Amino acid sequence: MFATLQEKLEDAFKKLRGQAKISESNIADAMRDIRLALLEADVEFSVVKQLIATVTEQSQGAEVLRSVSPGQQIIKIFHDELVKLLGSEASALDLGEPKRLLIVGLNGAGKTTTCGKLANWLKKQGKKPVLVALDLYRPAAVKQLVVLGESLGVPVYEPEAGQTDPVAAAKRAMDWVAQQGNVVGIFDTAGRQEVDVALLDELKRVRDVVQPRETLLVADAATGQQAVSVAKTFNDAIGVTGLIMTKLDGDARGGAVLSMRQVTGCPVKFMGVGEKSDQLEVFHPDRMAQRILGMGDVVSLVEKAAEEIDEKEAMRMAKRFEEAKFDFTDFLGQMKMLKRLGPISGIMGMLPGMGKMKDALGNVDAEKRMKHMEAMVLSMTPGERTNPGLLSASRKKRVAAGSGRPVMELNQLLQQFEMMRAMMKNQGLMGQMMSGMMGAGGMPGMPSMSGFGGGKGGMPMMPPGFGAKPKKAKKWKF
Repeated sequence: MFATLQEKLEDAFKKLRGQAKISESNIADAMRDIRLALLEADVEFSVVKQLIATVTEQSQGAEVLRSVSPGQQIIKIFHDELVKLLGSEASALDLGEPKRLLIVGLNGAGKTTTCGKLANWLKKQGKKPVLVALDLYRPAAVKQLVVLGESLGVPVYEPEAGQTDPVAAAKRAMDWVAQQGNVVGIFDTAGRQEVDVALLDELKRVRDVVQPRETLLVADAATGQQAVSVAKTFNDAIGVTGLIMTKLDGDARGGAVLSMRQVTGCPVKFMGVGEKSDQLEVFHPDRMAQRILGMGDVVSLVEKAAEEIDEKEAMRMAKRFEEAKFDFTDFLGQMKMLKRLGPISGIMGMLPGMGKMKDALGNVDAEKRMKHMEAMVLSMTPGERTNPGLLSASRKKRVAAGSGRPVMELNQLLQQFEMMRAMMKNQGLMGQMMSGMMGAGGMPGMPSMSGFGGGKGGMPMMPPGFGAKPKKAKKWKF
């Protein structure tokens, strides 16, 4: 997410960071680079122009130029203006009466999948969602929503076979929703390959029948300027109350997100960061600004961990860390915790400074490497997992053959695992490392993350093997 934009902004800010004195010429050069970075990220031109003008004006103030660290001050100004551009505060989903959400958008944006994600999110909030299938044109659209509903345990209204009129289907669906009691109705509608008069007219008639509390537009972030144009057209025609940006996990530019609020006046309420039903996140402008500037999003990571990780298991694991008794069985437990948090690349993007980890990984697929490590550990006997010292040359060959990985890769895993255990024994070193990773050098207001990696917080550590491959690891004795 925002990989390209992060990299270019970092290069631009290098010209300011660390300089004792900054002139208007320095600021102008940096702003030119930032302007190009934003335009290349597909941010709408008028939005870029206004943002750069505001940041430049504030950066040239006397209090900034005379500051002890003017470079950091300018970055702070850019951060604050970015938050304003994104909407300042998270916009809550309006679940007042009538509790009906109309989901609209073009084909391919991910409307039906997003309906399922919304239903899953509402269930976690203690609500009772129901799904209504009104996309009667796209082949298997109704079946897709039914399957999603069954997997989530959410009731689904399925129009009669042969029904082709979405307005008539909406009227029948309203009666069905009323019979379900105190529920939140999520209405999935038909889309087109592009916005046309017929689509907008149909949606207006469906909207008039449903009379939704919220009309949410699902927009594909990867389409950049087109997504902004589509959002403006939908908003002008049917009155959109909020936006859901999808496919942010696969878009390195992210310009559409930066432009949406300013151009349409509609808040971004959610963002899709994957295909699974739980990969929908509430959109927080301040956290998004931190991600864009490479500061991570520790708060969201902690919230996700609190939802997904069993507290008792985390505390047990934390105690194992503290006592330096961590073994490969515990390692498998950590792997399971990490999987529940989502893709490794996404977790790394939420940690301050860890976005650069991709440089160390090179072209290595982090998810694939994780599977390889898990396969090697599962090929060990219970005794070998507890005491890796038992792994003689012949046993290593057996483990390597059982996992389908070369012996050299197994040796690398063992070396990295031993180094990690050695660091755990040195509690002072571990404390300094975690404090440095999570607490130092962040923006004002960034939360402390003491305990990350096995302290009281019980958050899972990155497994060994993520980073540059060791050259010649020192042999540690236990």
